[in-house]
Amino acid sequence: MKILVTGSNGQLGNELKPLLEDAFPSMTLFTDIDELDLTDAKAVEVFFRNHEISHVINCAAYTAVDKAEEEKMTCSHVNTDAVKNIAVASDITGAKIIHISTDYVFDGTNHRPYMESDKVNPISQYGTSKRKGETALLAISPEAIIIRTAWLYSSFGKNFVKTILKESCDKSELKVVSDQIGTPTYARDLAEAIVTILKSHQWVPGIYHFTDEGVASWYDFAKAIIRIAGKNTKITPISTDDYPTAAKRPSYSLLDKTRIKATYGVRIPYWEESLQVCMREIAKHNQQ
Repeated sequence: MKILVTGSNGQLGNELKPLLEDAFPSMTLFTDIDELDLTDAKAVEVFFRNHEISHVINCAAYTAVDKAEEEKMTCSHVNTDAVKNIAVASDITGAKIIHISTDYVFDGTNHRPYMESDKVNPISQYGTSKRKGETALLAISPEAIIIRTAWLYSSFGKNFVKTILKESCDKSELKVVSDQIGTPTYARDLAEAIVTILKSHQWVPGIYHFTDEGVASWYDFAKAIIRIAGKNTKITPISTDDYPTAAKRPSYSLLDKTRIKATYGVRIPYWEESLQVCMREIAKHNQQ
């Protein structure tokens, strides 16, 4: 067994490292753009052959949602073309794929959590490129597993939690959108779900949804961050209209996790519990 993790310098990739090294010692390769350019089809195929890859976890993605509206080609190369290259190489070598996707494949007009079978309708370049990546992958590798997630944060990299903590040091009041609904998701929880799938005795292909449990707005999320941090910063709710961005975002991003829980017995914690764990990790990193 030889596991390849792409995009390993990102939030999810960093969370996967200790878990995979513990579960599958000396069986995992961690790469990012410097080690393997996923947009180079030939390079990907050669890498898969040379390293006899049996499983690939594709965490690589272009995630600058607003920038993607301008950098459409770059976004498409990473979120669509690179995924196709991984699929082709895996098809040649027989590797199994776990690919990470997003709630942005939906338009956010639902009034109940999105199921895997619900109609997709991305409303941004980022969402469109990720959906095209899903489609390309399933066309070439129907045995692949796709995990859609949302509102990811970690003690690694840039994310909403770190932004709120940083801005709360400089400002007495922060205005945060309150009419976009979803679930904050600790990247470590997703990493643990991925390891659970790899350790399972079964491989059930298809699309799965994973976020932490519970419901929140970005305003609720920010309030929780400030409360756990013990700060006095005022958090003021505003509407999406009051905070214009280049890319449209789904106003409702709840994902139904029934399938992944039923298939793999994945345990999913409540989002505020995981937020507390992550913030302890952030504090620990800051002290080092």
